[in-house]
Amino acid sequence: MATGLKLMRAIRVFEFGGPEVLKLQSDVAVPTPKDHQVLIKVHACGVNPVETYIRSGTHKIKPLLPYTPGSDVAGVIEAVGDNASTFKKGDRVFTTSTISGGYAEYALAADHTVYPLPEKLDFKQGAAIGTPYFTAYRALLHSARVKAGESVLVHGASGGVGLAVCQIARAYGLKVLGTAGTQEGQNIVLQNGAHEVFNHREHNYIDKIKKSVDRHFLMI
Repeated sequence: MATGLKLMRAIRVFEFGGPEVLKLQSDVAVPTPKDHQVLIKVHACGVNPVETYIRSGTHKIKPLLPYTPGSDVAGVIEAVGDNASTFKKGDRVFTTSTISGGYAEYALAADHTVYPLPEKLDFKQGAAIGTPYFTAYRALLHSARVKAGESVLVHGASGGVGLAVCQIARAYGLKVLGTAGTQEGQNIVLQNGAHEVFNHREHNYIDKIKKSVDRHFLMI
């Protein structure tokens, strides 16, 4: 047990495996921010699929054991390290990449990976921005370089990244087509910006999509 330090609760992984390897500990030392780092009091943490692959040991990234999972968190600045002048204690923020892990009461992050959290977003929404929306933005604007008036097909659009792609593409003036495998998923896709949605479990859904667009479209 850590002694002489401020302690926190955190999820720790001591061996790779299934969900059962996630262990809640209440005697984990609160990390101290160093140069260009900030300490965030975590109010919400995103859970991304890649974290399950890392935890299971099947991903190419294999952190040193033990470790605390979690990259996307939202919360309030608790402390700042040297030269981290962008933020001050009490600022509402979110980050896309924690250093110490996000499944904890406090998390370290490099200041260049931390962003102000707008007042109109709550902490749960802030914790959901990082991986899904940054991935969607890079795919659309950096890789595909989409332009208003073009068409985009989002395959499996009812997931976190897919919904983010639908929202961003609609905001940029694209015609958005999405696919999902259930009626509930299709409804969610329509609610999040898609003009049309198709059931990718139907054998002829590709033909239906082709009839809906009269020119080349981008598939994501």
